[in-house]
Amino acid sequence: MSQARKKWMILIVIGALSVLADQGTKIWARHSLPVYGHGTSPSGACIVPDDIAAVPPLCGGQAVKVIDGFWDWRLSMNHGSAFGLFANSPQVARWFLSLVGIGAVIAMFIMMKKSREDQTILHWALALVVGGAVGNLLDRMYFGVVTDFVLWHYHAKEWPVFNVADVVLVVGVGLMFIDIQKEKNRGKSKKEQSQERDAAARKAGLIKDHGE
Repeated sequence: MSQARKKWMILIVIGALSVLADQGTKIWARHSLPVYGHGTSPSGACIVPDDIAAVPPLCGGQAVKVIDGFWDWRLSMNHGSAFGLFANSPQVARWFLSLVGIGAVIAMFIMMKKSREDQTILHWALALVVGGAVGNLLDRMYFGVVTDFVLWHYHAKEWPVFNVADVVLVVGVGLMFIDIQKEKNRGKSKKEQSQERDAAARKAGLIKDHGE
């Protein structure tokens, strides 16, 4: 397999596996994790995700301990309204953030096309970012919200609930920073080598002049 083809295989395979892992765990979370509250079904049961995603929510996720005091499963629906953005306009948030996600995926494909064949770390990074972005994008376009279910906390101090796509995105972005640093070191090394060649050429010229 050529190196040019290999980078696209990394994008397709790793991206697809990331989406499958994300969507599979979200399906499990929506169907298996307990909820509380009076929902809108005739029996009063909570309808997932609609009743949890309602503004204000009619139901909520109940915590299931994984590691006591540190890690729980807890179902949550995220409109993506960070810092209160679109707090009163979930439909605006849905379509605006969907467009942002589509734009990000297109940008990753463009970066992959422009990348060199030896930038393996960047290829993995782009594949993971595409997988994570598509995983959350599918949720947002189909449900209007993103399913979250992983809760890390230190006793009463809680971090925002997240999902597999978020993890994949963070790892992908981290690898992109590693590639950026690697490229800086590569550029610095090439510059030093060029300076050494120039110095050697000047030295050779001086020696020749003295010989004459």
